[in-house]
Amino acid sequence: MDALVQLLDATIRVSVPLLLACLAGLYSERAGVFDIGLEGKMLAGAFAGASAAAVSGSAWIGLLAAVGIAVFLALVHGFASITHRGNQIVSGVAINFIAAGSTIILGQAWFRQGGRTPPLAGDSRFNAIELPGAAALRDVPVIGTIYSELLSGHSILVYVAFLMVPFTWWVLFRTRFGLRLRAVGENPAAVDTAGISVTWLRYRAVICTGILTGLAGAYLSVAQNAGFVKDMTAGKGYIALAALIFAKWKPVPAMFACLLFGFLDAASIRFQGMPWPVIGKVPVQFINALPFILTIVLLAGFIGKAIPPRAGGVPYVKER
Repeated sequence: MDALVQLLDATIRVSVPLLLACLAGLYSERAGVFDIGLEGKMLAGAFAGASAAAVSGSAWIGLLAAVGIAVFLALVHGFASITHRGNQIVSGVAINFIAAGSTIILGQAWFRQGGRTPPLAGDSRFNAIELPGAAALRDVPVIGTIYSELLSGHSILVYVAFLMVPFTWWVLFRTRFGLRLRAVGENPAAVDTAGISVTWLRYRAVICTGILTGLAGAYLSVAQNAGFVKDMTAGKGYIALAALIFAKWKPVPAMFACLLFGFLDAASIRFQGMPWPVIGKVPVQFINALPFILTIVLLAGFIGKAIPPRAGGVPYVKER
């Protein structure tokens, strides 16, 4: 039981950046702007968050810095793909390359630690929060273990990430903004005919993407880890895109898809170096690649037909 709870606890922790990045992609892609640059914005946010937290000594200032740089990169992507109608895939890939290179260069120039930031401690990190009654229920069989170990003891960003799921559902399906956002991803000409600015709607969508990827980056460096290290996102932005397709661009299925991929990642970490029945000890490299292999298998064989927003990836040209 304890081993299962520990595995599920690790699943939640690993799933948080995936979930935030997946919801970030949901906003932009529902508005018709494909964003393969989730990885780059997360990485830049992680570096900015850790750097600002290390210098200021405040995790909250680090969070603001992470969100700020991620929103800036999201606006760059919007400027290239919405205003200038550039290729959205090329713009996203460029952001990934810029973030990967600049974080190493700036980290070495500023901190002289091989691209790392100084270790974070105390108020410069988001520490675990103990929920009310967790200590009292710790010795209660099953329920106490689940409450005190699985639900309690996470940083505030973990709870924010999972609260963003119902919030995103409410925004997309119960507000005027969400209705217009979905409409502009399906038929921007009809939205334009109704007198609503397609450009402004799409810019607001990419701003939402920037905020959420900034939160994801800050979680990686200021909450889950005690600082920034080179390429710490490790492909999470791409897995988040896979989870978004797997969930067919819906927030609640996106959460379960991220939990599934998080479980695969957590299990691969736990099984490293352990002998397997019949086949014996498996190379670490194969265990590390297992989540990506299973991601491809799941997308290829179990997703069914996933239909993206009809106007996705297509720059809108206003009819005159």
